Order: sequence, then structure tokens, then C-alpha cells
Amino acid sequence: MQRFHIRAAQPEDEDALLALARHLNSVNLPDDRAHVRRLLAHAHASFSGTLTDPRQRKYVFLLWDEFEGRALGTSMIVAQLGRKDAPYIYVDVSSEEKYSPALDKHFHHTRLVVGYSYDGPTELGGLVVTPEARLRGEKLGQLISYVRFLYIAMHRPLFQDELLAELLPPLEPDGTSKLWEAVGRRFTGLSYAEADRLSSTNKEFIKDLFPSGVIYASLLPEDAQAVIGKVGAQTRGVEKLLRRIGFRYAERVDPFDGGPHFTADTDDVTLVREARPHQVRARSDAGLAAGRRALLARSTPEAPFFRAVLGATTLHEDGALLVPGPALTALGAQPGDEVWCLPLR
Repeated sequence: MQRFHIRAAQPEDEDALLALARHLNSVNLPDDRAHVRRLLAHAHASFSGTLTDPRQRKYVFLLWDEFEGRALGTSMIVAQLGRKDAPYIYVDVSSEEKYSPALDKHFHHTRLVVGYSYDGPTELGGLVVTPEARLRGEKLGQLISYVRFLYIAMHRPLFQDELLAELLPPLEPDGTSKLWEAVGRRFTGLSYAEADRLSSTNKEFIKDLFPSGVIYASLLPEDAQAVIGKVGAQTRGVEKLLRRIGFRYAERVDPFDGGPHFTADTDDVTLVREARPHQVRARSDAGLAAGRRALLARSTPEAPFFRAVLGATTLHEDGALLVPGPALTALGAQPGDEVWCLPLR
């Protein structure tokens, strides 16, 4: 029996996902039961295809521990962030140099300009792993993060040609943002928590109330300037992963807290490029030492619509992928079925 598997989240997972949301409490996954309930309904409609416009879909994945009967992690794909009914809002960060020959003074300024996209990228978000799961040797955090790229490879036409990941900047101990206090609060009259909560359902107030011109960061307090585009300690590991697989800082930040936006061309991301479908057969040795560690996945037309497991694989000379029997069982697959494989380093 496979202890851990990843599957599409279902409406009945409300309590499990809400427990994970308490570890993050972000725009994508707030600690709010009503929001989590709506998100799971949205995800079910996305995986099942009853939500017919693929651009409006959201996919939520759960990492499940069969022995303990609970979720240890989650992650999410937003098929398109930025449409005509809901623009992708960001802040472009650029540089400007000024020099006065008369005074022989030279200045370097950081310019902030709010931008909008109505045909935006696919967003990767909602990544949460419980503290105890991070310590396990199976690298469960890696699995629930990588599964998003595997799913994109499996269903490539459903997603945009650009991928986006928003990283958290350094925040205050109480979770507030120095940049929001210096800019956002002055233009909206909202606290960081209020704005963050409101933005989970409606970001139009940013477009309505933020200035349309340049904001010079030089006018802001130094502690607010210091967080623009910086990666917080809690997401430095994610930054290293993103850079390793092909992402780059887009000189663009979140309008709320100044967290950096990392982007990549979808087909250039190594984890998308290296995922492949194979016909499978069961192998006699289920041990990881005897094969290459891989994330294996299969989509089905019925619930739960998607499953993924960790397995040790060997490519047979006839082209078949040899997979441990328990992994095939967990996937609901039979010998000869097609299973997608993402090799893990």
C-alpha cells in the first residue's frame, strides 16, 4: 500500500484544506471556510470539465497520508491570472538615473508603476506543507510542488504560454507589510489584512484607487524600500527551485506587499519539458533503490479525476515503463495503461 498520494481536491475535503489554509492564509488560500468551500467547488468543476472555459479554471491538489487519514500539503494552479472580467494587477519596477552637471550630483531612483494585464499568465500558488511533513525523507514538499508542472504537461493546451509564481517578501512578525503601510494604506484607507482579504474576491479597488502614474520609491521610508522585490526567508527555498527549473525575476512585484513575481515560458520549464507519457507494466521489486525516483500520474474522467504517487521506475528495452505494483494500484492503473512520469533528481 502506498502511504502517500496526491489527488485532485474534492468538495468533501473542506475541513482538510481549511486546516492547511491556517498555515498560509494567503490571497489564494485564506483561512476562511466560505472561501475554501467556494474554491473546492471551483476546483471540482475545473477537474471534471463542467466549467467549460479553461481560462477560468482553478486546480487544487492535496497530498494525502493514508496511514494518518489526513492532508499534509496542498498546491494550486490558476489557469489564467488576468482576464477581461478580472485583470492581473502588478507593479512594474524600473530604474531611472538623474545627474546635474551644475551640482555634480548623481541619483539612482527606483520607479513603481501599477500595471494591468487582461490576457495574463498561468499562476502557480497555494503551496502549503505541514511542518512535520517537511522533515520526512520522501521530500513531500517537493512532490506537492512538482505535481503542478506534471499536470500542466499532461494537459498543456489548457494553460498559458507563460507561468507566474508570486513569492512572499519579508513581512513583519504580525504578518503586515512595510510597503503596504507606506503606499497601499495611504491610497485605500485599508489595513494590509483588510486589503488582502478583499483582494481574494475583488481587486478592482486597486485599479480605482491607486495612482496611475509613477511612484518614486525614494519618497518612501527606507524600511519600505528595502522589501521591494525581495524574497522572504520562508520562500527562499522556493526561489532556488524556480531559478533551477527556468524561472527568472520579472522586475515586477505584488501591489500589496512588494513580493517578487517570477516568470518562465511554459515550454522551457524543465519540469514541464521532462514529463512524458509511457505505457506501464508492474515490476516485481517495489523498492526505490532499484529504479529511478519519479512522480507518476494519471487523469481519469471520473472522481477524483487525477492521482499521483511516488515510485521507482525502470525503462524497459521495449519502451514500457516498469512501475511498482503498489504504485499502479494507487493510480488505479492496469498494465498497458498510459501513465505520465516526471523523473526526479
